[in-house]
Amino acid sequence: MLVTGDNSLQLFLGWEIVGLASYLLIHFWFTRLQADKELIKAMLVNRVGDFGLASGISGCFTLFQIVDFSTIFACASVPKNFWISCNMRLNSITLICILLLIGAVGKSAQIGSYTWSPDAIEGPAPVSALIHAATMVTASVFMIARCSPLFEYPPMALIVITFAGAMTSFLAATTGILQNDLKMVIACSTCSQLGYMIFT
Repeated sequence: MLVTGDNSLQLFLGWEIVGLASYLLIHFWFTRLQADKELIKAMLVNRVGDFGLASGISGCFTLFQIVDFSTIFACASVPKNFWISCNMRLNSITLICILLLIGAVGKSAQIGSYTWSPDAIEGPAPVSALIHAATMVTASVFMIARCSPLFEYPPMALIVITFAGAMTSFLAATTGILQNDLKMVIACSTCSQLGYMIFT
């Protein structure tokens, strides 16, 4: 549903189902106090990301009055609309892209929220690797790639994405060097590689 959806509502529904799978996986060992703590941290950080994505989708709907990707991409080059808030004049496409980036930062454990991913290894290791390294955290990279025609227009949003990806790749790799647990090293390496994906 996340990959094949042709509109932002289907993408958001698939996004939430992946988050639910992560929730159930981390809470697999529900009798462990540490697993409960890590579950709360992961869910709070992911709710911030979900709020960013939902706000970006709402902004797209407010601006274009439609949620279909092909129509949004066709219309994105035409308007040069600005939203005025708190006596500031904001480019609407830039603001939408920044909100979508906030969703990606929360879901894929980028800088500012990368602590939840190494701590989410409390679940069973093989399935945890599948969900957190191969599915959940890469959902945001897919979302940015899927919305790339929208990200082409605001240069400011591209600078923020580049900075976030580069800093995440550096900080997560540096953190991974200092870890003793193999699962933590793999989790930090995953965060670093995701930073490279966002960066490129």
